[in-house]
Amino acid sequence: MSEEENIVRMDKWLWAARLFKTRSMAADAIKGGKVKIDGNPVKPSREVKAGDIIQVQIEQLHKVVEVKTVIKNRVSPKQVPEVYNDLTPKEEYERIEFMNAYKAEWRDRGAGRPTKKERRMMDKMKDEF
Repeated sequence: MSEEENIVRMDKWLWAARLFKTRSMAADAIKGGKVKIDGNPVKPSREVKAGDIIQVQIEQLHKVVEVKTVIKNRVSPKQVPEVYNDLTPKEEYERIEFMNAYKAEWRDRGAGRPTKKERRMMDKMKDEF
């Protein structure tokens, strides 16, 4: 393989590695400063190299991945572990799961609106997490 075949833009790699649904979403995230290497924001045209550690913010999730393979074409979900190592701490996934569980306030059907006391309790829970 020649050296030119291993050159891939950051936005294209993020899309191909299935971190973003579209390439334009990946480019927008990069332009918004949500993608960093070594704590420094990158540009969409930055070249990806094997061994790069990339920090990506996808909505509320702060994901950290290590590039294993430089790819140009999108891979199937089964092949993702061959493309990058997920270095994201387990606590980050637990935090997101907890946030999603308490995202909406659930009330039993017919329970009506929350009382002032119940509303304060819900607000206090939200502020703690």
